[in-house]
Amino acid sequence: MRYITLSDVQSKLGGRGRTTIYRDVELGRLPKPVKLGGRLYWAEADIDAAIAAHAE
Repeated sequence: MRYITLSDVQSKLGGRGRTTIYRDVELGRLPKPVKLGGRLYWAEADIDAAIAAHAE
């Protein structure tokens, strides 16, 4: 499993802003990040699945 940072998530989502991404997390449109050390990361497969689910 590969983990990606917020900037990677922003790139995958076409440059969406930080606030919009966290709003989507709260609304359940995107998976919640996991905290590793002092940083937040997302599982890349989960982000890809969320993008695919909303593209349908």
